[in-house]
Amino acid sequence: MMSDVNFNVVLFRPEIPQNTGNIGRLCVGTHCRLHLVHPLGFDLSEKQLRRAGLDYWQHLDVREHENWQPTDVDRTFFFSKKATRSVFDIEFMPGDTLVFGSETKGLPDDMRFENQERCVALPHYGPVRSHNLANSVSAAVYLGLKDLHDRGLAISAKPLS
Repeated sequence: MMSDVNFNVVLFRPEIPQNTGNIGRLCVGTHCRLHLVHPLGFDLSEKQLRRAGLDYWQHLDVREHENWQPTDVDRTFFFSKKATRSVFDIEFMPGDTLVFGSETKGLPDDMRFENQERCVALPHYGPVRSHNLANSVSAAVYLGLKDLHDRGLAISAKPLS
């Protein structure tokens, strides 16, 4: 089944505008849709958000949600440092939903417990507590794109120049 986006990236109650701006830019460059779940820890007009997103924000497919529930539960993955399953175990599909929690709290406990079988972690190979949110989203999206690309399923990128 083909999708109109490579992935849906969900930020559950993000707190730092620079992270969201960087993730927005990433979504534009990787043909992903960004979903922002309220409350946000900032205003979408904040200078830091606009600066991090540069002049790409007007090209972003972004949706805001007061309450969010996955539309395709089987193809939704919840990223948490507390997960026991690795992101390396996922076979990605076009349109998969990748859910990330806030910078300071991560995903709510109830969301993690209700979706344990779909919780995945980015492996840590050094003595760090967690990864930065924007870096985590970027790593997950590009791991997924590599998987889609290798199977001829990714929405094509422009050639590198």
